[in-house]
Amino acid sequence: MYDSALVQPFRDELTQLGVTELTTPEAVDEALRQPGTTLVFVNSVCGCAAGSARPGLRLSLQGDTKPDQVVTVFAGMEKEATERAREYFKPYRPSSPQIALMKDGQLVKMMQRQDIEGNDAVSVGEALSETYQEHC
Repeated sequence: MYDSALVQPFRDELTQLGVTELTTPEAVDEALRQPGTTLVFVNSVCGCAAGSARPGLRLSLQGDTKPDQVVTVFAGMEKEATERAREYFKPYRPSSPQIALMKDGQLVKMMQRQDIEGNDAVSVGEALSETYQEHC
């Protein structure tokens, strides 16, 4: 577990965008049972989350086409909620950060850390926007 004061700015960066934090396995199940599209952002303290993933998500949400809901779990903080979210991501292995697009409870697109790391925020945002155009 990380110090909660340390990670609060990383949480705030997403919640200020309207992203809903899921802190329990039950909250994850409830969110992913909703019809339509749900983007699940596995937040992290790593540099690629700070430099590419969170800013890329922000850029992607500025477009007209977006998921019906955007939610987040925080790896290294809410262990059980993160584990539950990752159950929906199989066969993908856990990574942090990790961004999944679900449609009617089924995984339709996954961005793993290796898809994010080494890319800038604009590239991540464009990849997410293209995913929204295809599935949302």
